Amino acid sequence: MPKSLKVALKNTSDSDQVYAYITGIALQHGGQRCFVKADGESLYFPQNPPRIGSPLAEDCTIPLGAPGSTVTVTIPQMAGGRIWFSRDAKLTFLLNPGPGLVEPSVLNPTDPNANVDFGFVEFTLNDAQLYANISYVDFVPRLPMGISLEQANGAVQQVAGMAPDGVDRIAEALREQAQKDGRPWDKLVVNRGGRILRVLNATHGNAVGANFSGYYEPYVNEVWEHFLAKQNEGHVLKINTQAAPGVLSAQFTENGEVQVGGEKFGKPNTADILGCNSGPFTTGPSPTRNAIIPRLAAAFVRSALLEAHEHPSQPHTFYQRDPTNHYARLVHEHTVDKKGYAFAYDDVQPDGGDDQSGKVNASDPVLFTVTVGGGQI
Repeated sequence: MPKSLKVALKNTSDSDQVYAYITGIALQHGGQRCFVKADGESLYFPQNPPRIGSPLAEDCTIPLGAPGSTVTVTIPQMAGGRIWFSRDAKLTFLLNPGPGLVEPSVLNPTDPNANVDFGFVEFTLNDAQLYANISYVDFVPRLPMGISLEQANGAVQQVAGMAPDGVDRIAEALREQAQKDGRPWDKLVVNRGGRILRVLNATHGNAVGANFSGYYEPYVNEVWEHFLAKQNEGHVLKINTQAAPGVLSAQFTENGEVQVGGEKFGKPNTADILGCNSGPFTTGPSPTRNAIIPRLAAAFVRSALLEAHEHPSQPHTFYQRDPTNHYARLVHEHTVDKKGYAFAYDDVQPDGGDDQSGKVNASDPVLFTVTVGGGQI
């Protein structure tokens, strides 16, 4: 596995003001937070600042140049890496004492980047592999991105991402959904200067006055009622942990619990399902429980529990009934290749099934390419 990797940043947008920033935890430098500098290969390690909201000591902006240009940079081994992109304005990163990096936020209206068209690709490069994905877990940006990974064995993995008008089509569909079910899907659409800037995940609905409280509860109750009535007839829910515990049967109880492989789970509420990390989906010391949670949570997000009795299930069972996560549904409908990381466990898939999450990974990476603007990878 290489200690560093070439990354090609391609500007296929209609703007000559597209900027990149690369952040992460430098694994070969004691786990320090770092930026790749503007030269595309040196590292900047932020130092402890004197006050909250201090500026960076260095400008780490990497301009991508005119449409059609490609800038090649080098990334070291990093954990929690992000390649950020903005269009028509630079991003502002700040430092708090610690040092603690204050990254651009789409949830804080006072953030200096609140009105900037930006997005990011996530990656980890370590001794085992490069893993990267286009994340829509927080929001869909106006600025689309695609990724491609070339391997030493000649294989190429690609994720197309959104088309240039992808965010507009998602916004239109969310407005239609709000009219259908009366839920505030339309409030997830963030407008600036007379155009759609981004669409927030329903997980962050409270930031824009979109309250989904109580949304999933009727479905949760329907799941319990179904399996309480059917499990004595042999219709048992099964969770394939895709790990050492194997396939585990679920036993639903009248007291609102389900027991899977000796682990008990209570009924999740809407916030638990949207976030996948609270209530019954809180991970802990049990490896069995931690293997069950992603598969059970994903089945609830996708409203797939009544479409198949073993999970993970096939994609044709996803988002087939209401209530469901229409944000996630629409991300998959409007990405060019139907792939997109729309919630925390969107990488859950059946053994041998098609990846839904829009990730690339390999132990022999040669070149990682990120295309910005919705053009060809």
